[in-house]
Amino acid sequence: MSGGLEHAEGDQVYDVVVVGSGIAGLSAALAAAEIGASVVVIERATAAESGGNTRYTEAFLRMKSIDEPADDLVDALLSDFTSHVDPSIVQEMQNEREGWGIPARTGNVVDLSVVEALATNAGETVAWLHEMGVTFAGLPVPCLTTSTSRISPVGGGLAMIEALGAKALKVGVQFLYETTARSLVMNGGLVTGVLVKTLNGEAEIQGSVVLACGGFEGNPEMLARYTGGRAITSRPVARGSYYNKGEGIEMALAIGAAASGNFSEFHSEPIDPRSGAPEPSIFAYPYGILVNRNGQRFTDEAPGPADAWYERISRTINHQDRGIAYLILDRSAEDVPKLKVGIRSDREPVVADTIENLAKLLEIPSLELRKTVDEFNNACTSGIFDADEPDGLCTEGISPPKSNWARPIAKGPFIAYPLIAAIVFTYGGIRTNEHAEVIDSNGRSIAGLYAAGEITGLYYTNYTGATSVLRGAVFGRIAGREAARNPVKRA
Repeated sequence: MSGGLEHAEGDQVYDVVVVGSGIAGLSAALAAAEIGASVVVIERATAAESGGNTRYTEAFLRMKSIDEPADDLVDALLSDFTSHVDPSIVQEMQNEREGWGIPARTGNVVDLSVVEALATNAGETVAWLHEMGVTFAGLPVPCLTTSTSRISPVGGGLAMIEALGAKALKVGVQFLYETTARSLVMNGGLVTGVLVKTLNGEAEIQGSVVLACGGFEGNPEMLARYTGGRAITSRPVARGSYYNKGEGIEMALAIGAAASGNFSEFHSEPIDPRSGAPEPSIFAYPYGILVNRNGQRFTDEAPGPADAWYERISRTINHQDRGIAYLILDRSAEDVPKLKVGIRSDREPVVADTIENLAKLLEIPSLELRKTVDEFNNACTSGIFDADEPDGLCTEGISPPKSNWARPIAKGPFIAYPLIAAIVFTYGGIRTNEHAEVIDSNGRSIAGLYAAGEITGLYYTNYTGATSVLRGAVFGRIAGREAARNPVKRA
């Protein structure tokens, strides 16, 4: 994207002000412009690095076709564990929303109406993205084994950013790059704009506001505050995440927005820490063993399909000493079809002819690693190996067990990859309703303020795969339309 206003000078007035230029922000901007609103997008990055996390992701969507969401979309989101919720509140939420009390309207629990809005609007939104110039296909998933249906934009998230960005410019959307939203402007109880910081100073940008500026994975202070000491051993999964500093969440909370989602957790995936490439994920671990710096196994590497379990595996890695583990494979892994699809690092593996020499190269205790490998090998049972499906080929008599794809690590050369848990996005955010309106601590919508994407809290303990970009597009589009149809009344 290029063009638009490079820097704000003095106060400016638009119908809709969108903060953030990822899939949620661009969807909001386009949707608002389509119905005649004047729109500006505020983006802290340069034009070349705009697009947030979306620019760097493959952007898998939990859809079985361009028109229909996956059959398990609603159930998967609603099954996310949200602690031991008061049953009286759960019962109350079965009634019409108008009858809910404040605890039900602001409770930290997945909102059925939001999930239903996502499912209802998913097909229409993906078809709209296609009209905007994005093409979709059933592309290979790096997890190798999967539990649901997905489609992906050809060219990944970058293709979405380029297509929607070009379309936005054509319909007159303005872009302010290297510009950071600092606080919301209020007039009574109405949000009337944002105060921004540019290279040239401060300015007030007036209009209904759509917050679409991501979580706080790029803010070490907020990460430490909310997720604790684990933050020091993690890092953002891609360059776009570093731009997500959490101001959007903080400015909304500052005016009374209700919080939602699990602030102490984040979506993670296992990556090679030696690589600086975008999302250098390692999803081949189910076909080997994982050991920590002490040379010990610490988790079931293959409890089920990788796409359903990789976040939980990544989380256990994060809890190891220094937040690091090592995937160890032997030559038998060569018969796993498309194994390299699940190894996205641009760094070569560590290779050795013996387990002891491998341990020395990894700087972990060789005797302990030898013991671990021997115990694992002796616990492997006989059966038929099937790399494409959970095959029940398991261990017996050791803890932790390995539930699938358990074969001895015995044929050299042996290879290893270091793994850490990368932060894809944070879970905690602000509460919105099915209209993408931001909800306050009394359960009422805040006039003039909308939000979409990773800034909104939806997840609690386990990410429902291939829903982040999808919800960003769906609720970004809803937010843009609602903001354009309900312009703020200025004094």
